[in-house]
Amino acid sequence: MTGQVYYFKKIGDVKFVKNNRAKSLRITIKQNDVVKVTVPRYVSLTNAFRFVEEKTDWIRKSLEKVKLIENKSTVFKPGIAFNTKCHILEFHHQPESQLTARVGKGLIKIFYDSEDAVLSAEGQLFIHKAIEHALRKEAKAYLPFRTKFLAEKFNFEFSCVRVKNLKSRWGSCSTVNNINLNIHLLRLPDHLLDYVILHELVHTVHKNHGRQFWETLEKVSGNAKLLAKEMKNYRTRIY
Repeated sequence: MTGQVYYFKKIGDVKFVKNNRAKSLRITIKQNDVVKVTVPRYVSLTNAFRFVEEKTDWIRKSLEKVKLIENKSTVFKPGIAFNTKCHILEFHHQPESQLTARVGKGLIKIFYDSEDAVLSAEGQLFIHKAIEHALRKEAKAYLPFRTKFLAEKFNFEFSCVRVKNLKSRWGSCSTVNNINLNIHLLRLPDHLLDYVILHELVHTVHKNHGRQFWETLEKVSGNAKLLAKEMKNYRTRIY
């Protein structure tokens, strides 16, 4: 049953993924993806189907919300003002040339022949990749340094920092205190970027989100609950 996709009339494609470590059925809905159902080892396919049927209304509403979020994505085109912390996006018209990009010296230069090529799905994906290339360069230079600074300031210890282009999570901390940070943190205001790093540093001490976790995060971040609420205004995949 691992990775099997089935079509539901009122929902569309639903992917069922077997997970021996899962303790209960879980539905996950992400941008640009099918509905995924995590199925514990002891749950039958029939019961998993029944579970999806029971959650049909909730799934449809969640899919609508995801679609609304997707529609808020920035359309990158000539004339738009966009920059990361260290790079400015520029468009340069270059007749009879393919869509190309050059990242360096504080600029993300997009060379294009026609605006139609820029606005196409392929063009937008190409521009996103160019921006992510710039973000990765910035993240590798800044995030390990900033994590070390905050760890020393608040007496945390971690094993290493890995910089990744994560789909939905801003960061994570492993059981051996390896910290993973998303390159898209570089699009956040500085105080929220620090909040995410501190969130993961606190996980080096408290592995869950229990009372002690939030009390510690409150001490080091200043206003943990308010910052957590502010983070809801941002999405890793929505620029």
